[in-house]
Amino acid sequence: MSQIQDLVEKGQSLMDDGKFDEALGFFEQALLLNQNDPDLWNYKGVALRSLGRYEESMECFNKSLEIDPRDKHAS
Repeated sequence: MSQIQDLVEKGQSLMDDGKFDEALGFFEQALLLNQNDPDLWNYKGVALRSLGRYEESMECFNKSLEIDPRDKHAS
């Protein structure tokens, strides 16, 4: 399993537990390893939105769409 996949799985598990702050940290670590993965930007956006940080979350969703305009999952 790749380091990024590992970080994402930990982040998603924390999201499920409602630990959005901690999850955000894992998604940010994953992004440090790969800035060009639209899914990682999307995960970060969802975590930020869950924390009520809407402006920052929109920036992440926009970044995800810039990388992959065909990304149907970006909210």
